[in-house]
Amino acid sequence: MSDVSIYWFRDDLRLSDLPGLKAAAEAGPIIPVYILDTELGEAWRLGSASRWWLHHSLASLRAALAAQGVELILRAGDISTNLVDLVKETGANHIYCSRHYQPWAESLELNVREAVTGVGATLKRYPGTLLHEPETVATGSGTPFKVFTPFWRACNRLHQPSHPTPVPDLLPFQQTLQSEDLDDWQLTPKSPNWAFGWNDLWQPGEVGGQAAVAQFLSNHVQNYSHGRDIPAEPNTSRLSPYLRFGNISPRQVWHAAQATKIERHTEADAIDKFLSELGWREFCYHLLFHFPSMPDEAFNPKFSFFPWTEDTARLKAWQSGFTGYPIVDAGMRELWKTGFMHNRVRMVVASFLTKHLLINWREGEAWFWDCLLDADLASNACSWQWVGGSGADAAPYFRIFNPITQGEKFDKTGGYTRRWVPEVAGLPDKYLHKPWEAPESVLSDAGVTLGEDYPWPIVDHKAAREAALSAYGTLKSLEQPG
Repeated sequence: MSDVSIYWFRDDLRLSDLPGLKAAAEAGPIIPVYILDTELGEAWRLGSASRWWLHHSLASLRAALAAQGVELILRAGDISTNLVDLVKETGANHIYCSRHYQPWAESLELNVREAVTGVGATLKRYPGTLLHEPETVATGSGTPFKVFTPFWRACNRLHQPSHPTPVPDLLPFQQTLQSEDLDDWQLTPKSPNWAFGWNDLWQPGEVGGQAAVAQFLSNHVQNYSHGRDIPAEPNTSRLSPYLRFGNISPRQVWHAAQATKIERHTEADAIDKFLSELGWREFCYHLLFHFPSMPDEAFNPKFSFFPWTEDTARLKAWQSGFTGYPIVDAGMRELWKTGFMHNRVRMVVASFLTKHLLINWREGEAWFWDCLLDADLASNACSWQWVGGSGADAAPYFRIFNPITQGEKFDKTGGYTRRWVPEVAGLPDKYLHKPWEAPESVLSDAGVTLGEDYPWPIVDHKAAREAALSAYGTLKSLEQPG
C-alpha cells in the first residue's frame, strides 16, 4: 500500500534534482503545495521584485506539474496551520521538503514537525539548495570558516557534489483540493506596472533556468575571467535569480560547468573562476547558517560603533540614480528598470553609499532586498557587509572605490553608462565619467546643462574619501574583535 505524501515547496521551485520530491514520488501519490507565508516578519518578507519572480516561477511550476496530471496547491497564511489542515484533508502520511538555512528556518521546520506529528504525519527534510551542508565544512579546529579562499579550498577537497537527479514520475492524488488563485495574491505590479518589459528580459522557472545555464556555458563562459567586470558586455551568467528561487540547483550548475570543462579544456581557468563565484554563494549561506544575526548586525562588532550618517536626501539621490556620478547612477537605474545589476557595479554603488555618503550598509541592503530579483538573504547581507568593511573576509574599509576611475576602467567606451544615463550620452569618453570637468563648450555640444539635465555630484570624491577615513579612524581605538 502506497503512502500519500505532501511536497512542501519553498525556494526550490523546480522538478528536477530535488531529492525530497524524488523520495515523495517513490512513496506514492503526491500533493505539491506552496504556502505564501504571511506570518514572516515584515523586514524579510519578499521584496517587490522577488514577488514578481515568485509569481512567474509558480506559474511555470504549476504548468510543469499539470503536464504530469498533478495540481499545485496554493495556500496563504501560517505554514504549520496550513500543513496540518492539508494532512487532515488528505490523510497524508508524510511531508517532504528541502532544507533551508535562513535564521527562522530551523524553528519553522521544528514547529512544522511538531504540528504535523500531532495529526499523524512525519516531516522528512532533504538537502537540495547547497553543494555542501554547513556541518560538513569546517576549519581544522572545527569552527566555521570566516575567510572565503580557505573555505572554498576546503569545499573542493570534499567529494564532488552528487549528480543531479532527473524529473521524477509523479502519481497524482485522486481528490479535488481547495487551492487559492495565484493572481489573487497580487504578486505582480498592476498600476503602475514598474516591471513593464521584464517578460522580455527574463524567463523565470525551471525551463528558463536551464536555458540560461546552457546559453552561458555555450556562449559566454570563455570570456568570464577577463570580461566579467565589463558591465557593457554579456559575460556574466545572470543565474542568480534562478538559483535564488531554486529554478535550478547549484549541483546542476556545478556539473554542467564540469562537463563543459571536459569538452573545452582550454576554458578550464574561466570555468573555475565562474565556479568560485558559485562558491561565494555557498560561503554566504554557510555564514548565515552559523551567524544568523548577519542580516541585521555588523559581523565585525567594532562596526556597531561606526558613526554612520542619516541623510534622507542623499539616500534618495542614490536610490533613484541621481548622484552626479554616471557609473553609480547607471547601476541604480539598471536595477530599477531590470531588477538586476552587474556585479562590478554593485560593488561600486555599495562602496559609494557606505563610504562616500557614510550611510549605513543596512539601508543599501534593504533597498536591494526590495529591488533585486535575486534578493537572497545570505548573499545580500554578506556582500553588503563585505563592501562596507564590517563583514567576514571583508574588503578593508579604507578600500574606497573611486567611481570615476571605476567607470573609466570598466566602462572605457561608455556602452553601459550611456545606455542607462542618456542625459550624458553625448559626452566624449574623456568626460563621460566626470562631466563636471568638461568645458562649457563640450557640455553644450553634448546638450548637457549640469544642475538641470543632470545633477552636479552630491559629494566631492576627495572630500568624501577623507571623511570616510576619518570616520573609520574613530574605530581604531576600539579593541579588536576576538
